[in-house]
Amino acid sequence: MGENAPDTVEDWIARVVGHPAVSDWVTVGQEMITGFADVTRDWNFLHVDEEAASAAGMDRTIAHGFLTLSLMSPMRMNAGLLPCPGLKMAMNYGLDAVRFLAPVYAGDRIRGHFTTEEIVEAQPGRYRERLKASLEIEGQEKPALVATWLALYVT
Repeated sequence: MGENAPDTVEDWIARVVGHPAVSDWVTVGQEMITGFADVTRDWNFLHVDEEAASAAGMDRTIAHGFLTLSLMSPMRMNAGLLPCPGLKMAMNYGLDAVRFLAPVYAGDRIRGHFTTEEIVEAQPGRYRERLKASLEIEGQEKPALVATWLALYVT
């Protein structure tokens, strides 16, 4: 581990719980939105047809909510959260309460905000983390989404 890395799971828990982390900015371009539409087969006009989206009252096309949610995973990895010492495996354990609060328009820049709320030892060597997550849209007060995210770490 690095020079400032925690040595024990207990030290790791003490150092990460309650400490916010923020990712770098990511631009959500139309090419990304269209690619997501193609993979998921969700070609709703709000995502792929700028003229129709404008006629429906949008400034331009918008990203799928599930695209923005999916981007949270690489943002979390980018945010510099300390890794669990002795980690053998980390898994996405699910989400409690996800809300999409504001649209992400094609061309917007977004970044993730993460704060670990708690880490509990669910079973010997298995730690469950509850993480408060939100996705900021550059220049806007209201986040694109808020969620409670769960992860499982095996040591």
